Amino acid sequence: MQSARSILPARAGPPSELDIRLVFLIALVFCAIPLCSAAQKSQKHENRHHEIDQLEEAWRSAVLASDTAAMNALLSDDYTAITANGTLQTKQEWLASLRSGRIHITTLDVSDRKVRFYGDTAVVTSRADVQGTGTEGEVLGGFRYTRVYVRTPSGKWKIVSFEASRIRDSRRIKISSAQ
Repeated sequence: MQSARSILPARAGPPSELDIRLVFLIALVFCAIPLCSAAQKSQKHENRHHEIDQLEEAWRSAVLASDTAAMNALLSDDYTAITANGTLQTKQEWLASLRSGRIHITTLDVSDRKVRFYGDTAVVTSRADVQGTGTEGEVLGGFRYTRVYVRTPSGKWKIVSFEASRIRDSRRIKISSAQ
């Protein structure tokens, strides 16, 4: 097998200006490919993040309006929630509670939202300050929640899981230190 040197004509002297330009162009192309790829990934990530932010706002609006049609579209058929009091709730149970008025939220202020992606799964964590009525009476206070979205084969995001935890008032918690 012949080496590249034996195939190419031998040239003496320094590289020509054309050779330098060619090497520079090749180097530029190889450097630009990763930058284009990174820009496309960043754009894709921003689009997915924006989609989830919009769905979170649609969820919030549906809860405040007790809009069961909008909520039905957001939730997967196998949706499961763990409420702040530790009970399990299916999609049908949640929709029935909204429809009947057993749960009626009048204030839902969301803050500290973080969205992370794992393939076709998005995990949202947030803080929610809530006021309203629930099956056990008045609902009032701060909660942390986790909501999980999965992208379906058709490309739609659906909520598959939700869990809420009440934020305890740190002023009422006494911590004793060992002496």
